[in-house]
Amino acid sequence: MRIGMIGTGNMGRILAEALMDGNAISPSSMIITNRTLSKAKEIQRIYPEIRVAKGAVEAAACSDLIFICVKPHDVYGVLQEIKGVLDREKCVISITSPISVEEIESVVECSSARVIPSITNRALAGVTLFTYGKNCSPYWKHEINKMFEKISKPLEINGNITRVASDIVSCGPAFFSYLTQRFIDAAVNETEIDKETATNLAGEMLIGLGELLRKGFFTLPALQEKVCVKGGITGEGIKVLEQETEDMFELLFRATHLKFREDLNKSSEQFGSNINS
Repeated sequence: MRIGMIGTGNMGRILAEALMDGNAISPSSMIITNRTLSKAKEIQRIYPEIRVAKGAVEAAACSDLIFICVKPHDVYGVLQEIKGVLDREKCVISITSPISVEEIESVVECSSARVIPSITNRALAGVTLFTYGKNCSPYWKHEINKMFEKISKPLEINGNITRVASDIVSCGPAFFSYLTQRFIDAAVNETEIDKETATNLAGEMLIGLGELLRKGFFTLPALQEKVCVKGGITGEGIKVLEQETEDMFELLFRATHLKFREDLNKSSEQFGSNINS
């Protein structure tokens, strides 16, 4: 199977490297391209067997499975550009949440899917979210699922929870990285600990927390109960968090969903005539 990757920015590169390092695909089977070709060639320097295509059409023509890893407002243009070299045996995958599989299918006649990866996939961990198009063949569903099992836990979702699931799986690492950095900075500002030590301690704590959850030793509520000894220090800290966070995460989800609706409206303007025809 030949794999095409159109777009090797942050997430495109992370996805390509994860798939190769997880032995889901071989470098020799991958054809990549980017609007700025130097970015694609940076990956080729690490994985010399990768082929760099001059553009999207060449990458799509030479591939069986094509990943479109560009910004939401660029997806429609890429689909229009490559649709002439797509036969029914191929499959197109978009990795951006505002573009629905129905919109992809309005442009191309081959199998299609939306796959939302996470930066955690780079460590061959975390979840990948899947939504398959109505025309996606059983063969491609099987092959895509098998591929992503090597780097993540694949989870098929309904379109109505796309945004919130993506917030948790894909955006979540950035949100909790920000909170952890604030946690570290506060420790440095309020005590005599240095930043390097605080960062190392926090990082190891997060790894340990992840292992506790992964191995099923505790649920999140049970973990809090175990650590919060009645009348103890942790409980005093939890009181501050309860007071200061209030509806912080509710506001976060409202903000991401508002931006999502804006992106949906923009994609509808591009794809609308195709969907309605």
